[in-house]
Amino acid sequence: MADDIVLQAIGLKKSYGQGEKVIQVLDGIDLEICAGERVAIVGLSGSGKSTLLHLLAGLDQPDSGQVLISGKDIANLDEKSLCRLRNKTLGFVYQYHYLMSEFTAIENVAMPLMIGHVNRAAASATAREVLGRVGLAKRLEHRPGQLSGGERQRVAIARALVTQPQCVLADEPTGNLDEKTAEEVNELLVDLSRELNMSFVIVTHNHDLANKMDRILILHNAAIEAQAS
Repeated sequence: MADDIVLQAIGLKKSYGQGEKVIQVLDGIDLEICAGERVAIVGLSGSGKSTLLHLLAGLDQPDSGQVLISGKDIANLDEKSLCRLRNKTLGFVYQYHYLMSEFTAIENVAMPLMIGHVNRAAASATAREVLGRVGLAKRLEHRPGQLSGGERQRVAIARALVTQPQCVLADEPTGNLDEKTAEEVNELLVDLSRELNMSFVIVTHNHDLANKMDRILILHNAAIEAQAS
């Protein structure tokens, strides 16, 4: 049902110029992500996976086509309204954590709430709770430089979850981690998606993680060529 769709792409096209050559990265992508659904996007390097994720997040603009977040066409929103919608509806996890080095774990996680005008005390209390969910209750006051790679990525995951978004977008979330730590973070992502009933869209080369999703979308030749469940 339409009411269950939290994220939708209609006819998305995106190309880039390379000298005199035009590279068609995405050519008419149609995609629907339903509430609570876990979807993996896989494909070769350079197939357009990250580009698609950035378009879905409203971080880049398509050449043509539409992106709807909670039924709202983001092309019709001004920058302030789009930022507000992203803050409340979407969470982001990147391959690199992008934490602010001068702030502690709890301060990094509280930041999206404070940007959304939640007062500092309430934002810190929620951040503390979410960091506890990802196993970092004893690392709240540590700065990123005092944390391991896996711990930093857990902080990044907590930051993505803290606003209780409808959908989390993750771009190679374990790509910079060693095999053991990557497996731990993969399990955490799957457990949290089930526990919190949030939608997850994960770009990954990790077949084990992809196979734990509800659907796998294969991006090839600028199109979604196959869907596996």
